[in-house]
Amino acid sequence: MSGFLDYHRQTLLIKCEGLTPEQLLARSCPPSSLCLLGLVRHLTEVEYGWLHERFAGGVEQDLYGPGDADLDVAAADEQSVAEALDSYARMVEQSRAIVAAAGLDALTVRAHPRTGERYSLRWILTHLIEEYARHNGHADLLREAIDGATGE
Repeated sequence: MSGFLDYHRQTLLIKCEGLTPEQLLARSCPPSSLCLLGLVRHLTEVEYGWLHERFAGGVEQDLYGPGDADLDVAAADEQSVAEALDSYARMVEQSRAIVAAAGLDALTVRAHPRTGERYSLRWILTHLIEEYARHNGHADLLREAIDGATGE
């Protein structure tokens, strides 16, 4: 399972490779605020929320602001892009360590805030693969609109 998740993590980074901050902010279509940098930030929060916060019992926090503010990136420069990509890379490495230390049947320390359910690591990894796959589809369309690049 971790192999498929890592494949999707790498695909997201490939979609962002070689783009300027302005290109990483390119919107899909009005009024949507969806952009590649927003997807990186969003998936950083998804990794944190599921693996660090719920599964491992880490501190509850919004990394980029309340709600889905992670997707609402208003501005970017070289430094903020580097910070977002570094934060993402650190989060993925920490997530890998959490997964490596646990069994697939282990349950979340915290219940989901909306459902009240506790989920197995197996369920979380499957959900993360689905989440990445969906957003990588968005990323593929965004990248194609920017410079015509398609594929992994």
